[in-house]
Amino acid sequence: MKLDWKGAGTLGVVAGGLALSAWIIGRGPVVEDLNTSAAVEVKSVVAAPAAATAAVVDPHSTLPKSKFVQYRVGSRNVKSMYADTNGVMWIGTSGGIIRYDVKQDDYRHYDVRNGLLANGVFHVSRIGGRIAVGTYGGGLAMYDEAADQWQIYNVPEGLGDAFVYDALEAENGDVWIATWTGVNRVVGGKLDDPKAWEVYTVDNTQGGLPNDWVYGLARGKNGEIWLATEGGLARYDYADAGWTSWKHSDGLGAPYEQVKDQNSFMRDPADYSSHHARQKKEQGLENVKTAYNPNYIVSLSVAPDGSVWAGTWGGGLSRFDGRQWKTYTVTDGLPSNHVFMLHHAADGQLWVGTSHGLARMTDKGFDVYTTENGLYSNTVFSMETPEDGALWVGSFGGVARISELP
Repeated sequence: MKLDWKGAGTLGVVAGGLALSAWIIGRGPVVEDLNTSAAVEVKSVVAAPAAATAAVVDPHSTLPKSKFVQYRVGSRNVKSMYADTNGVMWIGTSGGIIRYDVKQDDYRHYDVRNGLLANGVFHVSRIGGRIAVGTYGGGLAMYDEAADQWQIYNVPEGLGDAFVYDALEAENGDVWIATWTGVNRVVGGKLDDPKAWEVYTVDNTQGGLPNDWVYGLARGKNGEIWLATEGGLARYDYADAGWTSWKHSDGLGAPYEQVKDQNSFMRDPADYSSHHARQKKEQGLENVKTAYNPNYIVSLSVAPDGSVWAGTWGGGLSRFDGRQWKTYTVTDGLPSNHVFMLHHAADGQLWVGTSHGLARMTDKGFDVYTTENGLYSNTVFSMETPEDGALWVGSFGGVARISELP
């Protein structure tokens, strides 16, 4: 079911493919659109705004039942979600973070007005008992719910860069933070101890970290730390404090000639970004004129069996078993070779978010789901699978909560 605010006059609801339109009649609960601060009145809907307007159907409503509910967040991306305890979902958007209590149908929105230093949110999780939020230019924000207090960790505290893409807590208590200027390791998770902060870069790891732009982190089966960068995959082994890395030349990503006709993004990022132009030159991709870089790992996940999965920018989905690589592309059933999200559910099921829909890996290939199956958008950036079995899928413009897929 989808709530879509179309203005002060109408409210459009889509339920399982059946379109319903209800003109605003009389007075109902007030929903605030946080994009415009304009208030609209709705009927037969319980309000649950999420950065823009979001809602679920009143259980007493006569509207038809549905297998999915959609929450609109306006012209924003939902880059990260975290399923907390007691039915609480944290939703990170490019307009702040939302704490949504599913059971109580209640929400709270945090942005630069009440705790964050930047509204763009790349990451949300729980670390050391607090909610950890990685932001676009505002550092790492840590939220203590009991005290209702935010604490910001930024460059002065030791953070490599104010742009934080990911964070995780290692088995030994270390906290790792992925930034655009290397990766931080905070020994023992002592965020308030300046001596505990370390930063690893290409230079001080002698190339063990293949690129300073770090986009993702994952814990390995044996406690090692895996890192997704714009220049390849890296691994940090605690046993010997050693670094190892892999690039396209080692098997990461599909060759350009194999996927060039499958690329729907014809605009070359190097045409408008000096950073991407420099990266292409450094990685020998000057002759590629589309959005393709097999070394650029956008998403990362480690399977229960210890295999590492890397989603690339136009080079498909690659699996590394510790010895060799195997790459899956559109030819194998992926909806797109631009893989923005990877998620291993508790049962080990691999979900793949792409620029053209969500894919579930099977023994026979991939099952693909799109807006026709309940997604808010086919551009999928994030996903969570809480204990209740629902699928929460974040994309451009909104979130879909799907209770059942074919």
